[in-house]
Parts: sequence; structure tokens; C-alpha cells
Amino acid sequence: MSLRTIRAARLGVVGAVGVLALTSCFSSPASNNDSGSDDASGERARLAMLQPPRSGLSQFSDDAFKLSRWSTAETLITLDDLGEALPGLATDWGRTDDFTWSFDIRPDVTFHNGASLDADAVVTALTAATQAAPKPRILDGVEMTVAATGSDTVTVTTELVDPLLPQRLSSPQLAILAPVAYEGGGPVSPIGNGTGPFVLTSVDGTSSAALDRNENYWGEKAKLPGFDVDFVPDGTARAASLRNGTADVVEAIPVGQAALIDEELVHEVPMPRTNTLYLNTANGVFADPAMRAAARESIDKDRLVEQVYEGRADAANGLLGPALPWAADRPERTEAPAGDANGKRITLATFTDRAELPEVAVLLQQKLEAKGFVVEQVVREYQFIETDALEGRFDAFILSRATVLDSGDPVSYMYSDFACEGSFNISQFCDPQVDAALAAASATDPGADRRAAILEAERLILEKDAAIPMLHERVIQGESARTVDAARDPRERTLITSQTTFE
Repeated sequence: MSLRTIRAARLGVVGAVGVLALTSCFSSPASNNDSGSDDASGERARLAMLQPPRSGLSQFSDDAFKLSRWSTAETLITLDDLGEALPGLATDWGRTDDFTWSFDIRPDVTFHNGASLDADAVVTALTAATQAAPKPRILDGVEMTVAATGSDTVTVTTELVDPLLPQRLSSPQLAILAPVAYEGGGPVSPIGNGTGPFVLTSVDGTSSAALDRNENYWGEKAKLPGFDVDFVPDGTARAASLRNGTADVVEAIPVGQAALIDEELVHEVPMPRTNTLYLNTANGVFADPAMRAAARESIDKDRLVEQVYEGRADAANGLLGPALPWAADRPERTEAPAGDANGKRITLATFTDRAELPEVAVLLQQKLEAKGFVVEQVVREYQFIETDALEGRFDAFILSRATVLDSGDPVSYMYSDFACEGSFNISQFCDPQVDAALAAASATDPGADRRAAILEAERLILEKDAAIPMLHERVIQGESARTVDAARDPRERTLITSQTTFE
């Protein structure tokens, strides 16, 4: 399949159906609680998001980042632009010994269901996270216990020294929901159970969601009366929703669609996100390091940047990109020699939710075949391909991967993807030397020494060709002309905030 064919298909029937569905969703009457509204119109905002919930909006999955971007679920700690810890639902914290931290809980906070936030509620939420199966990604390799030491004080004790614990507790997967959300042993429900400036009032499966302003918010009350969300995996439909005015804020406009939109509505945000080729190191052709090296040598990164991303990306020199400037000081690495790939059959898989990835797969297939590989492509929506990828059913998998999504620090991502016990180990990779390097980085205090330890772990991973970084993305966010102060967040944690409003 050619790039022209893919683009034509994206502009065709599927995109048209997506636009109709989106228009139908947003044109339906919405509840409008505009009492006390500071926004000029009193209207609800309309949001078109990239991926539908994959786990029923469970906070222990990646769905947690939707709850964070909607400002409905909050964490003990927040992060500044440099990744330093700031107060959230905790007002103060500190170490009591090498393994224990104490956190003071913010007073006078109520959950959306009316219950009060206290130390016991925090213990319930964080303990549930430690017992979840699978664990939240941010807790990979971390064993911790949580206890109330007063009505408004909580201690967190880790099995190993964890200097990054405050930043770890900023992960949306460790948001604090009302205790009732965790009752019954079933899925954790965020509906009406957060503390944020917006109340999640309803979710329609993988189609839509609605949120209203929290009139009893502990902080600054939201300016919008609420907003409605539509999940639109098709990139053409998302872009069209901005052009035709059926959405106010649009996630991840495909590069190929950006030129069709008024440039004043398009905002480029540099991302700590790497387009990476994960190779199955345990089974099949790429269990051979020489074949992994052959795959690495076949990739033309500059061509991908120019032809697929139209220059709106950066060719990758490592797993960590220009969003982390200190990563440019990485040590030199030794590259393994490539073997003869002639006639080697491989499956190359990716997903459609990020519209550029199928195009990357087409160009990558051409280069791999020129190297001698015989390539079969598998392309599906992410929700229908993730399980197969994690179970190692493909030889190679193209993934757009956030590298500091959870804690503002890349160690969690690297452990999750490349440690023997990592929960997102698509490469099926296990190397004691890498595990030791990741453990060393994890135990090092934030600062120059930790950064150096991270880059050493990166070097070892790349020398094994467990994954081949191809390019670093810039996300394109769309905002209608009337939208003011939608967040443009490289970490993809915030989007609609208390300050978001209309002119």
C-alpha cells in the first residue's frame, strides 16, 4: 500500500463517517450549569480526543491521563515545567528516614460525592494502587506501604530507597478518588469521585463523556460551566471538527491535516515522545542481535521526518529527545554489526489511532525489504492490537511512546519498557546489565548524577538494539478562535483547566 493510498483512504469514507458521528454528538443538547460562570458565553466547551478509554476510565491504566487532562481527578503532588515537585492535594512533605516520606494532606477538600478528603481516604486510594493487577506503570519495580499517622498526615514507606517518590506520586495513575470508588472489588469508578474543578458526570462507553463545573472546588472555580468530550480515533475527523466548528479543542491533529486548517488555530507543542521501533528480542528473527542491527541500519530517519511528518519532528539520536535538553550529552555507544537479512520473514505491526504511524510503516517496510527482509504488515486500532503487542506476537512494533509521562523523569518509562519485569515490555527484553543500570538510576537523587545514570542505562539498551528510536514528535493541538487558555502540555497531563474559557 502506498502513502498516497493511505492518505486517500483517510480522506474518504471512514473520515466522513467520523465527522458525522462527531457532529451528531456535539450538536445534541447538553446540560448547562452556568451559575457563577466567568466565561463570556456561558457555553460548554467541546473536546475531540484521540483515543477512547481502553479500561473503562480506570485510574490504574493509561485512561488516568484522561481524568487528569479533564481536571477531574487530582494527585498529592503536581510538577512544574522542570519536573520539580509542587503541592497538590498534599501541602507539604519530607523524608523521615531513607525509606519513609511524610505528607500533609490539604484541609477542607471534599470529593465530588460530598465525602471529605482525609488521611484515611489517601491510604485507601494509594493502597488500592499497590494492589492493582496489573500495577500502575509508575509503580513498576516499586514496593510501598501507606499508613495514616493522623487525620491529615500520611506516611509512605518504600522497600528500596526511592528519591523520586514525590514526583512518582504526581502520576495521574495515583490520583486520589473517594473511598467508595474502590469498594466492591470491581473496576474503580471515577464518576463523581474526584476532587478536581470539573465533575465527571457520565461516560458513554468509548463514545463520549460529560463533565460539569465543581461548584464546591477547594481552589479557583472553573470558568467554564462544563464541557463535553467525544472520542475520535480518526485523525481526519478530528481535524475536520476544528475546521467546521464542531469542536473547540482537538487533540493530536495529524501532520498531513495541519496545512488544511487556519494556521492561527494550530499550535505545535514539543513532546517528550519518541516514535520507536520495538523489536522482539525473545522470539523469531530478531532474537538474533545481528538481525536487530540489520533492522537498525535500514531506517532512514530523515526521510521519515520529511515525508511523513513534513518536518514537524526531530530525527532521533536516542530514546530521549530535545524536550529533555540534557539528553544531548549522552555517552558514545558501540553499535553491533548487522547480519544478512535476505529472505528473513517478519511481521511489522502498528496502529491507526496516530495517523502518521501507518505511513511510517509503509516507508519502513520499503527500507526493510531493500535490506532483504520479507515483511508482512499488521495495522489495527490500538485497543485491538495492544494485547498482541505486549504478548510478543509481532516481530516488530512501531509505537509512539511518551518518555516522561508519569513522573517527569524517564526512569519509570525505561523500567516499564526495558526491565525484565517491566509491565510494558513489547520487546520482550531482559538483560541483567540493563536491570542493574536502571536500578542504579532509580536509586540516585535528582540532579546531574541521576541524569548521567539515566543516559548510561539508555546506552546499554540501545547497544542491544532492543528498540530503535526513529524520531521525536511534536504534537499539533487545535483550538477554536474563541478558546482561551487551553493547556498546551508536553507531558499530556493537562488540557482543560480552571482557566480555560471563551472570548
